[in-house]
Amino acid sequence: MSIEIARIKKSFGRTQVLNDISLDIPSGQMVALLGPSGSGKTTLLRIIAGLEHQSSGHIRFHGTDVSRLHARERKVGFVFQHYALFRHMTVFDNIAFGLTVLPRRDRPTAAAIKTKVMQLLEMVQLAHLADRFPAQLSGGQKQRVALARALAVEPQILLLDEPFGALDAQVRKELRRWLRQLHEELKFTSVFVTHDQEEATEVADRVVVMSQGNIEQADAPDRVWREPATRFVLEFMGEVNRLTGTVRGGQFHVGAHRWPLGYTPAYQGPVDLFLRPWEVDISRRTSLDSPLPVQVIEASPKGHYTQLVVQPLGWYHDPLTVAMAGEDVPVRGERLFVGLQKARLYNGDQRIETREEELALAQSA
Repeated sequence: MSIEIARIKKSFGRTQVLNDISLDIPSGQMVALLGPSGSGKTTLLRIIAGLEHQSSGHIRFHGTDVSRLHARERKVGFVFQHYALFRHMTVFDNIAFGLTVLPRRDRPTAAAIKTKVMQLLEMVQLAHLADRFPAQLSGGQKQRVALARALAVEPQILLLDEPFGALDAQVRKELRRWLRQLHEELKFTSVFVTHDQEEATEVADRVVVMSQGNIEQADAPDRVWREPATRFVLEFMGEVNRLTGTVRGGQFHVGAHRWPLGYTPAYQGPVDLFLRPWEVDISRRTSLDSPLPVQVIEASPKGHYTQLVVQPLGWYHDPLTVAMAGEDVPVRGERLFVGLQKARLYNGDQRIETREEELALAQSA
């Protein structure tokens, strides 16, 4: 079941929370709405579900406008962060509930409901807990019950609002893996809200990054991570080094050093330079690619690489975080050399135009 979100706006009083949002979600795709608190992601999810009504715009399921349909008529499954299980019902009865309250003409027989619920319990690996009550379950087990209950009515679309947010890190990781496998088996269309970048990139087919009621980027997880469309996405999607400097003529000045850009940009003045830790060239020897001296102040082995915090020696005031491949771990106090040729330059939110997509700094000491 495909979803078309067409020019959706939403206001609460005088506060605009969604600004002309448009997004197409193909049938069978799992999409993450990712962003900080207040970005509008949960409001958009609730509008898709029919739990909230847009101020303007349309929601279409497989080409049919459902904007005026009640949530019950949209055949959407919804999973909340805090499970919303009925405390007085067993696991079995919680999962069966949605089937038992269907209109009489659509309601399965008691035998069919039992078969369906047991199939779902087997699928979520909780058949042995069918007679337990929610208070007797762990957080991860409760969320599996909530997912099974949402799937019981065979929804055309599954929506999840921070489904793993209340769980500890290890359980979250296990459930993310399980949800992805479940999606691969059932091929349902799904949209889930999260503020966790790792969760979004690990589970989703496509990540929609939101900020202040706008979509900043909607793309495959790898592209969002490696090719951020805006400064917000660049800074939000993980650790990044930020250095301040100035563009003068055809040169970039940072601290006590300057490098030719190879072109003269139209903008001249203060800029911010950004590099992720793995984008910083690093070497034990000085070279054209790595001419800038630094000193190691922290070294954290991470398996196939080491995360370093290094202090620039005489050319910049703030430390940098870098990733160094290999098993030969540098020691604290060791002198290394870095290069910044993979950097991105911004003037406020505006990317400084280059002759190529990636800025290439031809460095010289």
